[in-house]
Order: sequence, then structure tokens, then C-alpha cells
Amino acid sequence: MSGRTISEKIFSKAIGGVAKAGEFAFANVDRAMINDITGLLAIESFRQIVSDCGNGVWDPKKIAIIFDHQAPANSLEAANNHALLRRFAKEQGIVNYDVGDGVCHQVMPEKGHVIPGELIVGADSHTCAYGALGTFATGVGSTDMASVFATGKLWFKIPGTIRFDISGKLQDRICSKDLILRLIGDVGASGAVYQACEYVGPTMRDMGISDRMTVCNMAIEMGATTGIVEPDAKTEAYVRERIPGFILKEPLRSDEDATYELREYDVSDLGPQVACPHGVDNVKSVRDVEGIKVDQVFIGSCTNGRFEDMRIAANILGDRSIAEGTRLLIIPASREEYVKTLKAGYVERFIDAGAIVEAPCCGPCMGGLFGILGDGERCLSTSNRNFRGRMGSANAEIYLGSPATAIASAIKGRITDPRSV
Repeated sequence: MSGRTISEKIFSKAIGGVAKAGEFAFANVDRAMINDITGLLAIESFRQIVSDCGNGVWDPKKIAIIFDHQAPANSLEAANNHALLRRFAKEQGIVNYDVGDGVCHQVMPEKGHVIPGELIVGADSHTCAYGALGTFATGVGSTDMASVFATGKLWFKIPGTIRFDISGKLQDRICSKDLILRLIGDVGASGAVYQACEYVGPTMRDMGISDRMTVCNMAIEMGATTGIVEPDAKTEAYVRERIPGFILKEPLRSDEDATYELREYDVSDLGPQVACPHGVDNVKSVRDVEGIKVDQVFIGSCTNGRFEDMRIAANILGDRSIAEGTRLLIIPASREEYVKTLKAGYVERFIDAGAIVEAPCCGPCMGGLFGILGDGERCLSTSNRNFRGRMGSANAEIYLGSPATAIASAIKGRITDPRSV
């Protein structure tokens, strides 16, 4: 038998047999997540599925409900939706992370719901972020999630693998966001459709979990089913902080003779990257777009809302103020990340500079609340998508960049190479 990739190994465990890329499999799911946007339809569909065979979910301990997209509620509809989800969580005995707990893709790993080697589904496309911990995590539709709620199983097509072998040391003020934008720009928005993006090499091993989450989070922007990093001692330490006594029992990595597409990169000379309107794969060097005026800068989201991102921004900001006429909106990705940022003194530094610091949520990332863009406005964001109308007006423009590029642009009021600040 030929070797297997990480993804094939995880699916083999989930089906109790041998899983190979291209095959279809009815697999056992280890964990499931819905948020306040996707949850309503999932619950309605679940009710229809179980109406003739009981009312309980397959395993309430393996499900999480998280409020983040419209949290706190920004309309009567959202408030009623939250109320319904709270009732369902209480009825079924499901953990419910309510308003202020944070963004689903930060809360799930942070609260110990992500374990290496597991198969996890979330009713949100950026569920692939959990692959930073060596799990196969993918987004599914709300009606698919209803099936998972009822049975704990789901049909999958086992994906092939694109293996990104990354070497070289990232230079000062060059971030993991610059790396993933470069990869997306090369591969294209549909270049990895129904593939697993596996990130390996010295550069990935040097990265902390936060940076790995940034890279895995945006695998979907290449069309991939998931992004994944083989678990190591850093993974084990992260999980053990959340699950006392956790031990990574055996290595989980692709076999040398596994089948995959190989792409090799040396990032030693990589510069800051920016995704320009209106596609995540419309990636240019920051120097090609430097000087474009921005009305708003957003630092946050499940992609770059962690303490490490806030530290990058705070260290570059120093005691300076943001440019006149530019709004700086900062939203930590979870309560835990907010408290770290607060205790480090960064919240006060951001506010003194003229920023607005909001409670943990998705914020303007998908146009939910806080910082919606008006006609003709332009934003530099650390989030993961820049589609037309994503953050408000269809006549606005969204550029994506790293926390370093974002804070430098806020200081100057225009897109700026962070190395020049």
C-alpha cells in the first residue's frame, strides 16, 4: 500500500478503514460548530430530520454554539436569532459561547475543542483555521450540519493534497499574513479547489500557533477544503494549556511516499503583500500600491485578531497617533486575547493614538457591525476577504494586509510599507 497524507490518515481513522484521495466516505465527525449566522438554518433542518426519531443531537459534548458575527445583536432579527440559539443550547445541553466570548475560529481551539488528528466541521468556511493544530477541519453548509447534529456522520470526498514546502526566515516586519497572501496570489482563488493545503518546512516549524492559524485560516481563499500543519511540540504545548495532561501520542505527518502536488518557496526575500480589490488572489507587493489613501484600517478577525497581532501593531505604533482623517478600528478575536492585550497596556496605547477598540466579535469583516464602509470609502484590513460589498457598500474598496502593514497605513493615512515607518 502506498503512503498516505495527513488528511488521508485522519479520514482513515474517521471511517475505520483506509481512505484515499478521490474516494467518497461516510465519516464519523469528532466535533461540530455553528455560529449565530449559520445556526438558525442548521437547527430548523435538524428539527425536520429528527421529528420522527427523537429530539436529541448525537452528542451535545461534541458541539459548540458561538455568537460572533452579529454580537452584540445589531437588529431585532439578530436578537431573536440569539434567543432561539440560547434556548436550543440549553435544551440540548450544548455549550454556548455568548456575546463577548469571541470569534468562533479563535474560541474553538482556545477552549480546547480542537485536538490533533480529529475531523472537525463548522458551519463557516474559515473552519480550516483549526488545521494549525494538526486537525482536518472544514466548513460545511447549514443543512449538512443538521445531518451531523442528528447522526454524528457526514459524506465527504477525500481531498488530494498540495504540499507547500516553505523555507527561509521572514524578515523584520514581514508576517505570516504576507506569506499566505503570496501563496494565494500564486495559486489563485480556484487553484486548490477540493484540495488540502499542507504547510511544511523550516519556516512553518519556526512559526508559533498564532501564525500557523493565520496561514491555515486562508486556505479556503485558494478554494481548498482545509489547511493543515503537522502537529509538533508547539502544538502539544498549546493544547495541554487547554486540556491538562494532553499528550501527542504519536507523530502525525504525511508519509514520504504519499501522493501530493509539491510547491516550494523560499521566503527569505519576501516583502509585504497586499490583496487588492476585489479578489483575495489579486495580490501585489505593497510597494506597487503604496500611497493609496485609506479611510479606515481594521486590525482583527479570526485571521489576525490575536495578541501576537496586537503586539506587532503596538510595537510599530509606539507613542505616535493615527493620521487625521483615518479611522483605526481594533477588535481582539476573543475575551482571552482582549485581556492579554489589555494587561500588556496596548489597549490604552491604541486609544491614546486615536483608535477605537471594540469587544471581541467579527466586527466589520463580513459587514455585520462596527465599521461598515460607505460609498467610495477605502479600508486596509487584516481580515480574510475583500469581495465587493463584503464590509458594507458595494462601492467601497477593501485591501488586505498584515498587522504590520495595517498599523503603518493607519499612521500615514495611506497604504504604507511597514519597513518605512
